[in-house]
Amino acid sequence: MGMKVWIDQDLCTGDGICEEIAPAVFTLLDDGLAYVKEGDKIFNPGGPEGLAAVPAGMEEATIESAEECPGECIFIEVD
Repeated sequence: MGMKVWIDQDLCTGDGICEEIAPAVFTLLDDGLAYVKEGDKIFNPGGPEGLAAVPAGMEEATIESAEECPGECIFIEVD
């Protein structure tokens, strides 16, 4: 079972909670918005076409990030 994640930048508040919880999955850029990443690759622009695979072992942190996000902008898809 694989997990993928994307962020709706229109909803992102830039609080950075996701990056604090799961820095292997999320990053904040200079525009103040959060983005998903796979290793060094940052998915820009965000959106469902920019699905990033969640690294093994980061599933719980990714779910926690989505639950804690004040903008409710993190969307998770499970294969």
